[in-house]
Amino acid sequence: MRSFDELVREAANADVTGWGFDWLAGRATEERPPWGYATLLARRLASVAAALDLDTGGGEVIGEMPTLPPHMVVTEAWPPNARAARERLAPRGVTVIETVDDRRLPFDAGTFDLVSARHPVAPNWTEIARVLRPGGHYFGQHVGPGSAFELIEYFLGPLPAERRQRDPQCETAAAEQAGLVVTDLREARCRMEFHDVGAVVWILRKCPWWIPDFSVDRYGEQLVELDRRMRGGTPFVAHSTRHLIEARR
Repeated sequence: MRSFDELVREAANADVTGWGFDWLAGRATEERPPWGYATLLARRLASVAAALDLDTGGGEVIGEMPTLPPHMVVTEAWPPNARAARERLAPRGVTVIETVDDRRLPFDAGTFDLVSARHPVAPNWTEIARVLRPGGHYFGQHVGPGSAFELIEYFLGPLPAERRQRDPQCETAAAEQAGLVVTDLREARCRMEFHDVGAVVWILRKCPWWIPDFSVDRYGEQLVELDRRMRGGTPFVAHSTRHLIEARR
């Protein structure tokens, strides 16, 4: 294994735009939820005339879809991701909207048959219900409560209140309060393994909301200890939580 400094330097300079995770190949693994979100989404997109994908990242998921509806729109708030999404999706006729205000979606009421999202930041159920046509569906895979918290709490210590956020039952209640009917809710807990300290540095840069003040200098002691542990053959194990939710207007 390369030196601590080499691994950290490489990870600190690597590209983290978009929602691709190929950089971690051979360095970290994560089990996938059992339901196969991309396959299920592809079926739904092939059967509607107008669809909206929220928080699309670099357009990775929509870019994989074999068939898109005639009217396909995606939104993304982070400018580097929005640029990546345009490059990836514009050739397929997809409209990319760079959002600046999460409180209101920039679309007329009843515009879409389907609204989708993989790992949305904070779904605004009222706005989702507003832009769906009567009988339209929301279909999303969300990050659940306490996701990757073994890693987060290694650096920050116990976070009991934060572990209760993103609860699927609370999201179901919020969706129904906004006028939607939840028709499917599934939950999964998936094993994550990190095999070198560079993988940890990269993922904390990729997901800056995990440790908002993260830097190699600030958390150097913890990173050195992680590196020592991994060099002894022990990966760092955490668990992601996910839930699949579908709702009808």
